[in-house]
Amino acid sequence: MDAYRLPGWLLREKLVQGEIDVADYVASVYERIERLDGLLRAYITVRPREEVEAEVRQRVEKARRNGGLPLAGLLVAVKDVIHVKGLPVTCGSKMLGKYVAVYDATVVERLREAGAVVVGKTNMDEFAMGSTGETSAYGASRNPWSPDRVPGGSSSGTAVALAAGMATLGLGTDTGGSIRMPSAWTGLYGLKPTYGLVSRYGLVSYADSLEQIGPMARNTRDLAALLEAIAGFDPRDSTSLPGKPRGLVEAAEEGLKNGARGLRVAVVKEFMEHPGVHESVKKLVEAAARLLGDAGAEVGEARLGREVLEYSLPAYYVIAMAEASSNLARYDGVRYGPREPPQPWEGWNTYYSRIRAKYFGAEVKLRIMLGSWMLSSGYRDQYYIRALKMRRIVRDRVLALLEEYDLLLAPAVVAPPPRLGEVVDDPERMYALDLATVVANLSGVPAAAAPAGRVDGIPLGVQLIARPLGEDRLLRALGALEAVSGLADLVAEPATG
Repeated sequence: MDAYRLPGWLLREKLVQGEIDVADYVASVYERIERLDGLLRAYITVRPREEVEAEVRQRVEKARRNGGLPLAGLLVAVKDVIHVKGLPVTCGSKMLGKYVAVYDATVVERLREAGAVVVGKTNMDEFAMGSTGETSAYGASRNPWSPDRVPGGSSSGTAVALAAGMATLGLGTDTGGSIRMPSAWTGLYGLKPTYGLVSRYGLVSYADSLEQIGPMARNTRDLAALLEAIAGFDPRDSTSLPGKPRGLVEAAEEGLKNGARGLRVAVVKEFMEHPGVHESVKKLVEAAARLLGDAGAEVGEARLGREVLEYSLPAYYVIAMAEASSNLARYDGVRYGPREPPQPWEGWNTYYSRIRAKYFGAEVKLRIMLGSWMLSSGYRDQYYIRALKMRRIVRDRVLALLEEYDLLLAPAVVAPPPRLGEVVDDPERMYALDLATVVANLSGVPAAAAPAGRVDGIPLGVQLIARPLGEDRLLRALGALEAVSGLADLVAEPATG
């Protein structure tokens, strides 16, 4: 039996009941890593196999004795922007190449409490700045369904690890689509939670007001179980919402068993009319609408407004770059970064510039400079303040639509995945890839991607958006879509020869 292929909920049962040996499960995942990761570059750091096997065995034994531990023994790939004690936190950058975490992020603590085991830290666009997975200082990740194409970013490595069977569950982060885009391009289920639902303590910040840690999985039930494990109030995060969501797994199961009856879903027309959205993607959204209708949902159409689609992307990038320029100021070779002694002739400004020029990649430097410029005297009101005002317009319009409908259906990506090198050196084309996803981040609402069909042999996803704290309805709809599409637990088999 290829244990790496099994859904997490079933694998956990079989491990606890002794139907699958711990060593066989761990070996099946590590054999995939050893065979495929040289090509796909999903991981930056992989923990020693013996250490991981011992930890899995310990969690499984504990579940056998005491019950509980909903993720007992399951191997999780964690994006390398999240702190895992004792492991490097590179953020895909040479700037943090030697930095090792001295504590666990809250989400990692909660993973351990639920019985999961971290298998390694995954590759990513540098400091989460990218949409394709190609700006990493550790090499571009490749799409396991078509290795000459990108997997999407910035949570590229987590997506690749899951889609290629090199982990069972995964954590990513989503600032403007960085969970949903790679999920949509690799046949996965990925969810950006309501802002504040999941603690950001232990996350290396890019844009504080936009980003969220979220789950990635190969099916809806695993997605729900992982979200339920990591969500809830954290006093160490000032943006954390009170309470803890319950019943998320039950909501996913309800959708899988009984469909989407009673849910009102609206297809967002502006995306379907936009010339920048590929025809194959529009057809996929139409197919998803029919599938949800077959599952019992009441499907209609709605409009966000022309100005929302026209200005949400530039507003997002102004806010994200401005926040990035502040957050990344700490990487200077003194507080964080390589400890290179200054030259005798160097003043502070020269030293600071030299270190940052040497260890930051081109995309990161571009965003820092643009963000600093947008916050500078004479431009702050013209760019940053106007972007904040636009953000409020976007949020108000999204929330108004979500009063009329339970869910909005839209593309998760604007096109099939580009080929490696096709857009990474063209900022205008790369930034345009985020067109369909940034609305949810600007609004702070939950959104998810789920596979709905195949284009050129690659499973491609669509996006569902819900009202704040509407993860239960979102998961129910994802479960219903999974049941009628049959697209779950997909594992790619890339050729390595």
